[in-house]
Amino acid sequence: MKFPAHLTPMIESAALPRGGMWEGCAIMQYLCNQHGLTQFYPADPAARAMIDSAMFYLVGTLYPLVARATYPVFGFPLYPGEVGDSDASAAKKEEARKAAAAALAEPLEAMRGFFLANGPFIGGSTPSIADFKFASTLEFLAGTDYPLPQWARTYVAATEKALGKAYAEPAADVRGYIQYVKSQRN
Repeated sequence: MKFPAHLTPMIESAALPRGGMWEGCAIMQYLCNQHGLTQFYPADPAARAMIDSAMFYLVGTLYPLVARATYPVFGFPLYPGEVGDSDASAAKKEEARKAAAAALAEPLEAMRGFFLANGPFIGGSTPSIADFKFASTLEFLAGTDYPLPQWARTYVAATEKALGKAYAEPAADVRGYIQYVKSQRN
């Protein structure tokens, strides 16, 4: 099998050692490196380290909580070993989902207090690939009626404004899906 992880997003390219790769952050890093997109992924090692650190924190700490808090609402499958993927009662699954949502406050504050402390974006005055990942992650919280802090709403709006259609068009798809899911609950 060419891509055994069964994950999206993924890309295929003859330029890659195995003909392709997956994982969104790795793909963004590769594309920026391949095409010299230093405006999104700077060549300076210190600036790049901050962006890499934010992305690793996002995928390793924040996103697992987002998944546990939102995937049950959207009907997405959870990973084996998760309460949401078990034969636990619906009440226990909802309790676990709410606990994950409650736990989001700390990593969200870490993102704001550390990664966004020196400018409107993780990369400073302009969005970086870490901002692409963070802002799009925040979009999913809207589907659970999570009380997104005002700074986070302002941040998403600033990211969308700075990136224009490149952000707005895919975000509209996510927002449309969220509205669809919400309409099915009523």
